[in-house]
Amino acid sequence: MEEFNLHLTGDIHAVTAANNLLAAAIESRMFHECGQSDELLFKRLCPKNEFSPVMKRRLLKLGIIHSLDDDKTPSELTLEERGRFARLDVDPSSVTWQRVLDTCDRHLRVVDVGVGPQETVKSKDDPTQRVQHSRRTGFDITVASEVMAALALAKDLPDLREKLGSVVIGYSRATKEPITADDLGVGGAMTVLMKDAIMPTLMQTVERTPVLVHAGPFANIAIGNSSIIADVIALKTVGPDGFCVTEAGFGADIGMEKFFNIKCRASALKPKCAVIVATVRALKMHGGGPLVAAGKPLAREYREENVDLATAGTCNLVRHIENAKRFGVNVVVAVNQFQSDTMAEIDAVKAAALGAGAFDAVVSNHWAEGGAGAKKLAEAVVKACEANDADNFRFLYDTASLTIQEKIECICKEIYRADGVDYSEVSLQQIKQYDDAGFSHLPICIAKTQYSFSCDASAKGAPTGFRVPVREVRLCAGAGFLYPLCGEIMTVPGLSTRPGFYDVDINLDTGDVIGLF
Repeated sequence: MEEFNLHLTGDIHAVTAANNLLAAAIESRMFHECGQSDELLFKRLCPKNEFSPVMKRRLLKLGIIHSLDDDKTPSELTLEERGRFARLDVDPSSVTWQRVLDTCDRHLRVVDVGVGPQETVKSKDDPTQRVQHSRRTGFDITVASEVMAALALAKDLPDLREKLGSVVIGYSRATKEPITADDLGVGGAMTVLMKDAIMPTLMQTVERTPVLVHAGPFANIAIGNSSIIADVIALKTVGPDGFCVTEAGFGADIGMEKFFNIKCRASALKPKCAVIVATVRALKMHGGGPLVAAGKPLAREYREENVDLATAGTCNLVRHIENAKRFGVNVVVAVNQFQSDTMAEIDAVKAAALGAGAFDAVVSNHWAEGGAGAKKLAEAVVKACEANDADNFRFLYDTASLTIQEKIECICKEIYRADGVDYSEVSLQQIKQYDDAGFSHLPICIAKTQYSFSCDASAKGAPTGFRVPVREVRLCAGAGFLYPLCGEIMTVPGLSTRPGFYDVDINLDTGDVIGLF
């Protein structure tokens, strides 16, 4: 497990490198364009009187050539064509692409770049003076990178190449046209960095069940699902009569919703059954139990029988079941059993689940009993799939007929049960920009807290009477979705006063990792 949680697959390192290569390309291009004429830019971009393959993609986009097989050389372009090709004229205020890292470092959420003594350019007001070529940007956590989402949603290597090349980093000052990674010439190099990461890692459980580990976009700040490629491989491996279990992270209001509306839309796969995992302890918390904090002992209410508290919390489970059924799948509730759970509490949870329309509700005790402890759950899933038709599956909304705001509001009202959505002035400007650029057809990937249906992490159970505040909307044109940031959700977590690294060390005699678990 230590290797699994450290550097086993290497995917995160590859995503970080590809993401930050694009960030470096953005800064470099803006810097060089500030100090060079169109003709000088053109000559330095094409020193050998030939276009590289990625350059032909930009030429095709501009209508200068009509196919990627066109053998037109740089010397054949007119002065006007040279200028259009060479100068991207990126508007710095429109750049949304950020650097990423896989460390919870809150002090990198907002940073100033280009403040070194070598990052200066001639002043436009006074050419005899040099001014700092700096701007304000920030970092995201690697799992929030669009590169990670593109990895999860790509069907194969050519598809990943197209997704990475289509990433929009900002807009041109003069034309207001979106500028892509391929416009910057970096889409191919990003794909090279990702060429090994696109292959899933084959592992196995302690009972030798095959497991494909691939991609890792978090559900609170990204799509929250493993890769389409892994799903397709798994389905081919098990055959037409087999079963593929794929994970959607965090609660069903975010991971499951994004699995259905984004991942299934991209893969064209139609699920038959959704397994919703519940615990008595979690439902007690949603029923009004004491605050649970990492590293602190559980309160007595969670360790002793309290049927009323568990029952009160089932309103949360009921809402998740109702939401899942909207997509036309059968729902099986897996009650993950803890040693302190009593049958009375478990029966209360099962009764609430069945009353809400679940196909079945089954106790799963695999933590204590291994595979045998999940046998009844597996049997329930088989029956749920056999009792359903894949054609019953449906999306929550149609991407083409609804506006961006209508799609956001559909999720907030139908899944979260919000009264409405409040948009910041910045988010409304961004939505208009995406509309004007032709991106209104994309599905929605809402970033919000995983601790509540609302954007208030302390609102447990099944809250009502709230509104969802949208402070910003980002575009993931390559991965294929729009990304509203709601409430106080942060795309780089911060460390607590006592982070887990206090407990982690290495045995210098054996090389074994200590304290990771």
